[in-house]
Amino acid sequence: MRTEQLEYIAAVTRLGSLRRAAEELSLSQPALSETVRNLERELGVDLLERKRSGATMSASGRELLPHIVNVLDAVDRLRAAAGEQHRISRMVRLGTVNAATVPLLIPVVRDFRGTHPLTQVEVVGAQQTDIHRGLLEGAFDLGLVNHLEGDDMPAGFESTELLRGRPVVCVRPDSPLASAAAVTPDDLLAEPLIGMRSGYVMHRYVHRLLGGSGPAFAYSTDGAEMGKLMVAEGLGATVLPDFSVIGDPLERCGALTHRPIAGDTTQVLLMLRRRRAESVPQAAQDLHEVFVRTARRLGGRPADPGTGQAPDED
Repeated sequence: MRTEQLEYIAAVTRLGSLRRAAEELSLSQPALSETVRNLERELGVDLLERKRSGATMSASGRELLPHIVNVLDAVDRLRAAAGEQHRISRMVRLGTVNAATVPLLIPVVRDFRGTHPLTQVEVVGAQQTDIHRGLLEGAFDLGLVNHLEGDDMPAGFESTELLRGRPVVCVRPDSPLASAAAVTPDDLLAEPLIGMRSGYVMHRYVHRLLGGSGPAFAYSTDGAEMGKLMVAEGLGATVLPDFSVIGDPLERCGALTHRPIAGDTTQVLLMLRRRRAESVPQAAQDLHEVFVRTARRLGGRPADPGTGQAPDED
């Protein structure tokens, strides 16, 4: 017995004739009739009354109809459940500029996998512009990016503020800059500077901080993680949001430290972005909620989606 056989019988009953059912199902009438005959032989019951004027549902067929409908309803529920399971267990793709990896991203991925063991989480390091393009094109479900306070929010995205931080200078503990309580822009110009490549918010921030004095980057790289490794290996200093440095394993083991920037009040916002859409995959929605919940535990003040603005204090 096949599901389509039951669907054909239900169509004949609903439409009142074999001919109209065949037209709706885009089948030839002989093909539909033969399919029904195969089911009748299997069940041992004549489901249709065949006359010169056409075939209609028999009394026995009408008695069996409620059971046929129940089976078809159960099949529909099974298909819906399978579709939902596929939707939940799909891969979720997250683009990140490698910000707050240890305090936020790693705990989020760990917690999410605990409740979604069938869902693969793909974390891709990328520049801000590439993440935005990937979100718009569907290559990413979510994007974790830095945003300078006061900048306009990009159109086409729902933006949720997760964390707020200050730019800090990341150096080795034996660096001359580590002996100062705060680092000035002139201090930075005296050290080999490891900068983020063009396309990162922190690249733009450092250029703005140093103004017409540079910077003359000794090195440039993609993402905070490589920048911190280069600092730990003694190649120079880099500027990152504090939430990308505090609690980092390299900081905990004493391989690097950080200092504030003298006189600077800039705030860097860590934003979670997704493309505006009527339908969001359930797995992506669930991962978004884990990000917001974890950020709240870290002391962040998640913003209203779309506005990027944090709620007022009560």
